[in-house]
Amino acid sequence: MAGRADSTVLAGARVVLPTGTVENGRVIVEGTRIAGSTQDGARTVDLSGHWVVPGFVDMHNHGGGGASFATGTAEDVLTGVRAHREHGTTTVVASTVTGDMDFLARQAGMLSELVEQGELAGIHFEGPFISPCRKGAHSEELLRDPDPAEVRKLLDAARGSARMVTLATELPGGIDSVRLLAEHGVIAAVGHTDATYEQTVEAIDAGATVATHLFNAMPPIGHRDPGPVTALLEDERITVELINDGTHLHPAALELAYHHAGADRVALITDAMDAAGSGDGHYELGPLAVEVKDGVARLVEGGSIAGSTLTLDTAFRRAVTIDRIPVDDVVRSISANPARLLGLYDRVGSLDPGKDADLVVLGPDFTVEGVMRRGEWIVEPRLG
Repeated sequence: MAGRADSTVLAGARVVLPTGTVENGRVIVEGTRIAGSTQDGARTVDLSGHWVVPGFVDMHNHGGGGASFATGTAEDVLTGVRAHREHGTTTVVASTVTGDMDFLARQAGMLSELVEQGELAGIHFEGPFISPCRKGAHSEELLRDPDPAEVRKLLDAARGSARMVTLATELPGGIDSVRLLAEHGVIAAVGHTDATYEQTVEAIDAGATVATHLFNAMPPIGHRDPGPVTALLEDERITVELINDGTHLHPAALELAYHHAGADRVALITDAMDAAGSGDGHYELGPLAVEVKDGVARLVEGGSIAGSTLTLDTAFRRAVTIDRIPVDDVVRSISANPARLLGLYDRVGSLDPGKDADLVVLGPDFTVEGVMRRGEWIVEPRLG
């Protein structure tokens, strides 16, 4: 009996599984899922010399392809999602930026519809509950203290689709807001913060579990004032986000984070804005004007780094080829760890049978040669 027309065996590649890399391995796709076995008649794709890894999961992303998740329409958001899918990110959380509370609530309502449709994996609110001392590319006049009632307003507007809120937890209401988020199963992330070491420990004990782009938009480590970075690195309850674009972090800082946190506590993110996959030029991040030059996004006024133009395939390639991090560790950081944090590991984040057929085919130099999402090729490998 012939197999299903959508039965495919990806054979001959180095396949990265949770248990390690399998040489000359194979991945079986049946419909939208990864299967444990196949039937006769399945199409075989020879991927000798390539890698097959799980689809990337980006839990902090403001847009791409010239489109903004923070201020764009539903059509804009889908444009940005498609741009990142072509670079291997099969699961995307849409991140907002600081704005008027009513606008943020309306945007959350629109984004939640795309979550319900399966196009997005959730919503991340970055701002307005952050420190004016560490605001980065956020509009200072729109910042506010993390009043639990206002945090709850955004959660309600997201209709169950909120996955993470970044807070300066040292501000009035910060600790109570962390507790509120934990009670509702939403990640409380410490970021854009001027907290001390002791204040950060208090936030972690209250339920914070993520460091928003560790090192960036927070005080540096001091030998008498260790600051939030030390508290976030040393606590096993915290997963640290890292932006591996060569601009936000020196390679030694990335290595420090991997060494002290371990690969199971790192989540590689993009923190991408509209220009990701779209080239240099003039853009906006929320209400602020941004200029992208040589791939680096900075505010026109003040020159602060304004997100990134990163895609996760570049972060992957840098981690392996420049930072010399083992491929298995990079896969955990770019797929499994964020999937677990988001509560999605039963569906995505690894190549286990029964999960969505979300995967990336990488060439020997770790460039993307194929992307599959739910059994459909977004980018089909061109093999000789």
